[in-house]
Amino acid sequence: MPDNLSKLVSCGHCNNISHMKIIGNVNDTESDVDPEYGPIGEWGTTYSVLECPACNKPNIVSYEWHDGMESEDEITYKTLFPLDKNIPIGLPEKIKKAFQAANKIKTVDVNAYVILLRRLLELVCIDRNAKGKTLALMLKDLADKNEIPEKLVNVAKGLKDFGNIGAHAGIGELSEKEIPIVTALSTAILEYVYSAPYLATLAEDKLKTIKAKK
Repeated sequence: MPDNLSKLVSCGHCNNISHMKIIGNVNDTESDVDPEYGPIGEWGTTYSVLECPACNKPNIVSYEWHDGMESEDEITYKTLFPLDKNIPIGLPEKIKKAFQAANKIKTVDVNAYVILLRRLLELVCIDRNAKGKTLALMLKDLADKNEIPEKLVNVAKGLKDFGNIGAHAGIGELSEKEIPIVTALSTAILEYVYSAPYLATLAEDKLKTIKAKK
């Protein structure tokens, strides 16, 4: 791949997935030197400005590197701009990708959108090691283990039911009016399961840092 092109990356503006032109890089580099043998390693963070070939808008990413890396396949991009504020924080990468995949089509096909959200719910149950042969049983298992409260099981059941309607034409047809409802339902589940514990951990770490300074 040419040096002036990025790895495959999704544009934060138009969701196009492609290699993007690298407009510029800024490197934050560190190194270490052995008094006897000289330089022993270099590492750092690279910040890259990329131009989407589809919409020509800029994306900013960063990635960690060290001179022991053998190929660019070891590099993982972190998107710095634009940030999607609609994505709950603290999501595991697989859950985040499933949520983003659903959001890409929600204004194109509502029925397909809720089907993907139902799949997202199943992924959450699998990620949290829920037991059960059906989605309903897995949700009950999460509640029994206090992973989610009983009230949230009803929220999840509502999302599951919307997914069933989207998957079976004979049951009914969803419209754009249902988008805010199913979006709010899925966000509520993700925020409880992932965002709240993530924020709690951040707060605990911050308190430990403050106490350590004192």
